[in-house]
Amino acid sequence: MSGAGAAVIEPFDASSLRVAVVAASWHTVVMDGLIAGAQRALADHQVVDVTLVRVPGAFELPVAAGALAGRGYSAVVALGVVIRGGTPHFEYVCRAATDGLGRVALDHHIPVGFGLLTCDTEQQALDRAGLPGSVEDKGYEAAAAALATVWAIRHAGEVRAR
Repeated sequence: MSGAGAAVIEPFDASSLRVAVVAASWHTVVMDGLIAGAQRALADHQVVDVTLVRVPGAFELPVAAGALAGRGYSAVVALGVVIRGGTPHFEYVCRAATDGLGRVALDHHIPVGFGLLTCDTEQQALDRAGLPGSVEDKGYEAAAAALATVWAIRHAGEVRAR
């Protein structure tokens, strides 16, 4: 499984942060798991000001994330899933969504949690969705990474006690 060596982010008090979660609507079961994982991470970090915005698919994640990034959020968490099919559509959507989310982060100087699953099979997506029986929880990881990045930027040069 690709999650080997993932960073361990211990929960900390992020209650002062405003976070937007942008989630695609395709693949309901996987998306429900990703959203639940992100919500668990935000709760573990004591974030109470959370806005959830749903968009049709992964291709729409960057434009929604960009609009929200300009509205005073501390971080945006982008969640979606693209499963490979028999056409080049997979590559185009994955590239556009990935590049677009990176651009949002750089253009707005805001952490964007990257919770976009790009999988060859539906089983790979289910394995990463944070569902009962999943081996990874990418929604949780994306939200925790965004929060840790906000903390790192705001506390550059300080050492966080563990």
